[in-house]
Amino acid sequence: MITADDALLRLKEGNTRFRAGDSHHIEVDALVRSQLVSDQTPFAIILGCSDSRVPAEIVFGQGVGDLFVIRVAGNVVAPSQIGSIEFAAEKFGTRLVVVLGHSKCGAVEATLEQLEQPTESRSPNLFAIVDRIRPSIEPLMNTSNSYTTAELMERAVRANIEASVENLRHGSEILESLIDKEELLIVGAEYCLDSGVVDFFDR
Repeated sequence: MITADDALLRLKEGNTRFRAGDSHHIEVDALVRSQLVSDQTPFAIILGCSDSRVPAEIVFGQGVGDLFVIRVAGNVVAPSQIGSIEFAAEKFGTRLVVVLGHSKCGAVEATLEQLEQPTESRSPNLFAIVDRIRPSIEPLMNTSNSYTTAELMERAVRANIEASVENLRHGSEILESLIDKEELLIVGAEYCLDSGVVDFFDR
């Protein structure tokens, strides 16, 4: 398995290819499929948003078998997501986890709306997502007078990604142990819908 740093570089190079429109490398033929039948060796784990505009394999310029992808609205962290990441990190020895959020995230927008004007009309299942996003962006509301609506949204998206990174780093004994042994790196990243650029946060 490649190192976390090499995996990060591979994702950055793939995003560059994606922005250049070079996507021939993700075509899958029968030989590739047959090679993946017995095993998989994903070089990175991606916890991303379910938004249809942000398919991880495509924006990172990767193919079938390259990434272990978990998608949930708002790229929130819940026990099932933690368990999936623990499984991939232990089973495949994958050394990089990327929490991938994106601009104009609908789940973050719904949370901001709920904080500004609470409503009981949303389903309890949507509230479960909103409630996981709320703690990371609630502090921003106290200073929202200094932000435009667009600025508040940008900061909320970033805060939500950073909160998910911290929840993964400190919400699992298995992941904490791997991090302590320098066998796992967890980073945040934001995909810009307008430019196609993935911005990786400082580690």
